[in-house]
Amino acid sequence: MEIRIHKSWKKELESEFSKDYFKSLVSFVQLAYKEHPNQIFPKGSQIFRAFDACTFDNLKVVILGQDPYPTRGHAHGLCFSCEANGQPLPKSLQNIFKELQDDLGKGVPPNGDLNQWAEQGVLLLNSVLTVQEGMADSHKNRGWEQFTDAVIARINQEKSGIVFVLWGSKAINKAAQVDSKKHTILTAPHPSPLSVYRGFYGSKPFSKINSILFEQGKIPISWV
Repeated sequence: MEIRIHKSWKKELESEFSKDYFKSLVSFVQLAYKEHPNQIFPKGSQIFRAFDACTFDNLKVVILGQDPYPTRGHAHGLCFSCEANGQPLPKSLQNIFKELQDDLGKGVPPNGDLNQWAEQGVLLLNSVLTVQEGMADSHKNRGWEQFTDAVIARINQEKSGIVFVLWGSKAINKAAQVDSKKHTILTAPHPSPLSVYRGFYGSKPFSKINSILFEQGKIPISWV
């Protein structure tokens, strides 16, 4: 597996790449791509895309997902985002866009590719960075969680004023790694159809994020 990651993140995370758990993770992922060609998502070159699209220096917001979409043609390395290929949007992303529209009173992005968010300083990070087609959570407990825990710990340590957006119980569990005196934590149920009506709708995360950034003297995110 080629470690394609922006130099700003490589500087912060390089020590992780030499650890035993990460070496085992690399072996597992390499074997998965070999044994299941064209069935592991995202493509190998896009595994670390979230870090390339949002540099460490530019970071303002972390939105944490679970694992990549297991549907062909969707996952491309940014959590909740999907390829702009004309396919129907994943249900979770449809719900995110509905809340975005209700929150800001504007339209929605023209497609499901959220790269424009990432380029403005939003790290769209999944807890697990690979998945097998049709098998959600198929690559959990293989080391990705330890790696993304290390990412969050590094952000927590080296940055201040970051807005952490944690949707769903798995993401919210990672709040324990974040110093709430240095950063802001926004939580809500997951935007999946199973839980969206339990408090995700009406949580107004997008306006809250921009209000926090404005108060910090930072440029708000252009969500649409």
